[in-house]
Amino acid sequence: MTLLELAGVSVRFGERAVLDALDSVDLAVAEHEIVCVLGPSGSGKSTLLRVVAGLQPVSAGRVLLGGADQARVPVHRRGVGLMFQDHQLFPHRDVGGNVAFGLRMGGSGRGACGARVAELLELVGLPGAQGRSVSSLSGGEQQRVALARALAPSPRLLMLDEPLGQLDRGLRERLVVELRGLFSRLGTTVLAVTHDQGEAFALADRVVVMQDGRIAQAGTPLEVWQRPASEFVARFLGFENVVPARVSGGAAVTAWGKVLVPAGSPEGDRRILIRPAGVVLTAAGLRCEVLARTFRGTHVALRLRPETGPELEAECGLAGAPAVGDRVAVAFAPAEVVVLPAG
Repeated sequence: MTLLELAGVSVRFGERAVLDALDSVDLAVAEHEIVCVLGPSGSGKSTLLRVVAGLQPVSAGRVLLGGADQARVPVHRRGVGLMFQDHQLFPHRDVGGNVAFGLRMGGSGRGACGARVAELLELVGLPGAQGRSVSSLSGGEQQRVALARALAPSPRLLMLDEPLGQLDRGLRERLVVELRGLFSRLGTTVLAVTHDQGEAFALADRVVVMQDGRIAQAGTPLEVWQRPASEFVARFLGFENVVPARVSGGAAVTAWGKVLVPAGSPEGDRRILIRPAGVVLTAAGLRCEVLARTFRGTHVALRLRPETGPELEAECGLAGAPAVGDRVAVAFAPAEVVVLPAG
């Protein structure tokens, strides 16, 4: 069942759409679904969040929550929770006072507030922290308090704006796993904005990639990763091996030579993506010079200069990885080749 629907939503500042505007966006979020919106700066992802919250008026289109148009519904009556990147905790209130703020504003009594605050602090991994000063908390702990405060009024939709953006990578990776488990247990519907692809792919049921105020692609993390809908999406995901190609009869003619493509790939003048994992070191093949190598924990990333065509990114195992300046040969694995849609 759809909880949130954006139907043809546009935001324009002045006479024309400009940086960070929205252009005829259609998006539906189902109840209990976690949707993460990705995109470069200025793509419109934060504007989308502000529109749903009621902080940014729309120029065209409708925002519906539970099927009801929100055009005349003020921010505090939409029943949504919003958690910002910088936490925005109240420094003059202790942890319990911060978490209870929305409950008190909603008219909850002291007893009900106390029980709900204790429950939420237990849920976010800070049991018994009600009396602590927020200034004594680490960044991760502040993030947990901000999350508990956003969840306290039981919002029908929780929106997260770069929720883990200020934390170090190790803490982000731990918290994103905890958040997914917590939202699943609570059945929370989540719309999150992030620039971190790893964070989005770990947290989301569905990923939305934005470009210039429009949705460039939406799908499960696996769908978006395996089948980018355009060169923009492919490059945004970090894939650099994209070249023009002529596709015919199960193969593509490229600047790197003939490359086999998956069965059923569209034919004609296209652009193809070869993921780094599909550039395989072999005894014979396209000759390349190793320009750079980077240790990535589970593998080594290589930058190669082929005899023909633009530079290539490749991956190989830790054992026997070539050194900078070495000459190697590569072939291309068809399963890691994507023929991108035209246009």
